[in-house]
Amino acid sequence: MKLVFAGTPEFAAVALSQLLAAGHEVVLVLTQPDRPAGRGLKLHASPVKQLAQQHGITVVQPRSLRLDGKYPEDALAARTALQAAQADAMVVAAYGLILPQWVLDLPLQGCFNIHGSLLPRWRGAAPIHRAVEAGDPQTGITIMQMDAGLDTGDMLLAQALPILDSDTTGSLHDKLADLGGSLMVQVLQQMQQGKLKPIPQPAEGVTYAAKVDKVEAAIDWAQTATTITRRVRAFNPFPGANTVLGGESLKVWAASVGHGTPPAGLTCGQIVAVAQTGIVVVAMDSVVNLTELQRPGGKRLAVADFLRGSEVQPGTKLG
Repeated sequence: MKLVFAGTPEFAAVALSQLLAAGHEVVLVLTQPDRPAGRGLKLHASPVKQLAQQHGITVVQPRSLRLDGKYPEDALAARTALQAAQADAMVVAAYGLILPQWVLDLPLQGCFNIHGSLLPRWRGAAPIHRAVEAGDPQTGITIMQMDAGLDTGDMLLAQALPILDSDTTGSLHDKLADLGGSLMVQVLQQMQQGKLKPIPQPAEGVTYAAKVDKVEAAIDWAQTATTITRRVRAFNPFPGANTVLGGESLKVWAASVGHGTPPAGLTCGQIVAVAQTGIVVVAMDSVVNLTELQRPGGKRLAVADFLRGSEVQPGTKLG
């Protein structure tokens, strides 16, 4: 089919790659403007833009698609490009801009979204983070026909994926990205065969996955050990759970729920024990075993390697 693709991060680039491999003609790509990144804050193209350029696909990078918004000239240029594309359909994956009605109405078959959850659970910006944080036993991909609402359109195809105890947002992201591209290819095939059967989303079970704010990543040691370890997994790789050790920020990349109840006399955040297998910290109901850490400017280290360069004493208070 003749497609327009809208997406920005690696999650979307995986889907674009699969659409191209399936033989679809992607005539136009919409992606976010280049952003400063790295120590030099040089402008970097998104993964989707890089892939599109490798395939010689025209790329448009509007700051907004609202014709009556802050950047009407960007929206007008995008509209001109979309009209010229005359696409059969538009595929959207983690694009980062809201599509106004004029965009939804342009493609002949409409716009289709690759969403990283089993709708209607976790509509919104951060479905993978929130599923891990909430302790959901499973998540998945839903291919949805887009409408003007926030992830409210009819479902076309969905497939579940278990969330393992070892999964982080990063590992789950990679599995869902691959699944999302595969399901989107299937939906386009069904569309060509006239076999699509849209299913309205149920009104029950709707939850919203709010965008992750960096301030959320500060560990609250007064929470339960299970909550803390889930949040460590949910915020890996972004923004990275963190605490304070000796007045210095400390990233916590891996942690597990320890055994037993905290010793009497210790308060939440105090270190119970320090060993090559982990730094044990008091939580509200139990203890948390920290197993992968990072100091500012340093590397992510297994706790045994971390302790070779850092002296940590039992009784020290974190946070």
